[in-house]
Amino acid sequence: MMNYKSNLRKSKMDWLLLGAMAGLAVMGALCIMSAVNALSLSNAVVRTHLIALPIGLTAFLAAWSFNYQIFDEQWKPLYGVIMALLVGVLIFGTYQRGSKSWFVLPFFSMQPAELCRVLTILVAAAFLDRQGRRIRDVRTLVLLGVLVGPIFGLIMMQPDFSSIVITFPALVVLLFCAGINVFFLALVAVFAAVAGFFTIAWTYLYLHPALQEYTLLKIFYNLGSSPFYMAGFVLLVALGGYVAWWIFKQLRIFLPSFYFVLATLVVVAGFFAGVFVDHQMKPYQRKRVEAFLAPQSDPQGASYNVLQAQIAMGSGGVLGKGLFSGTQSRLGFVPEKHTDFILAVVGEELGLCGTLLVLGLYLLILWRIAAVAYLASDRYGYLVCSGIFGMFLTYMLINFGMLIGLFPVAGIPLPFISYGGSNLVSSMLALGVVQSVYARRITSA
Repeated sequence: MMNYKSNLRKSKMDWLLLGAMAGLAVMGALCIMSAVNALSLSNAVVRTHLIALPIGLTAFLAAWSFNYQIFDEQWKPLYGVIMALLVGVLIFGTYQRGSKSWFVLPFFSMQPAELCRVLTILVAAAFLDRQGRRIRDVRTLVLLGVLVGPIFGLIMMQPDFSSIVITFPALVVLLFCAGINVFFLALVAVFAAVAGFFTIAWTYLYLHPALQEYTLLKIFYNLGSSPFYMAGFVLLVALGGYVAWWIFKQLRIFLPSFYFVLATLVVVAGFFAGVFVDHQMKPYQRKRVEAFLAPQSDPQGASYNVLQAQIAMGSGGVLGKGLFSGTQSRLGFVPEKHTDFILAVVGEELGLCGTLLVLGLYLLILWRIAAVAYLASDRYGYLVCSGIFGMFLTYMLINFGMLIGLFPVAGIPLPFISYGGSNLVSSMLALGVVQSVYARRITSA
């Protein structure tokens, strides 16, 4: 039996990582108070955030103190906790913002998907750690899909697309660092691309019904709703796979036929994933896609958030207008200014310098996580840090990308800066696990 007692005399803290986290948390608290100062719900927001801070700090210290290797051995019970939380929220949860994703507690609400994201990384890392040389076999990828598929399915039933958007890339980074066959990793990318293509295309046609007057576009739009069209599409993809195999054979490029079968199955799976997502999407989520595809088409509607956030951020100049002195954000021109678009508040009140400071602190966190992964004393610690690195990298890229129009608005917060108690606690928990890996980089359990 593994000894899980912490050897605190030998344990160390990565002070750069802690300092970056603390700096972001302080900036986040100030910017949140500034963003909601003129709102009627300001007291509730500030109270919830101040409750979440000590809870998150406790989670951070607890994760640092305990040996992270306990998650490696106890990954199956941990998986049970994930499933219990996600099933429980569908039964006992409360609807907020169109999703049944919340447990309402006496003093604050909890979004279990935030915690489950970190736990999923711990579980997936434990599973991959056990594969050894089998990591390059397709069987490993299939089994991982069977493992995380129910998690994604339950999250989609809420529906909570933003959790999928963050978790999926984190798992891709984890797979890459685990040493999976690059061809299989490419298939994962193809799966995501196919699912995303159909989701975006069908959403665009849904929002522009006049285009459905064209026969081919009408057939394409009905692919996901007609069993007859679905069967036809599957047969067409199968035929395409066979033709590709035949062409390669004629060119004397001999690849195992298994690869073509697998690629065909991945495309089909991506198609049905797109069908599932399309059926779960709410009208406001479709509007977000439209705002991304054509931000100038509806400046008073779907694109309003992004355009106003960009105006607010640009108005701050180099040094900003000063904390609690922003006009665009404080006058209510920027919606969701304390959550999704908190960077607009940072840009307006702290200017380009403040925005670069936030970016710099995030890059510092990513650098330290990567360094801890390199220093980890075992493969499991390395894999855990890799997944957490992918999670924070995705957070940073998407939130910054939403603001400048590179990504559609997806309800993705910026950890430590945006308001969100569950996200703050889970993010601190994740960095606590990284600190645990760092503390035991030399010692053995």
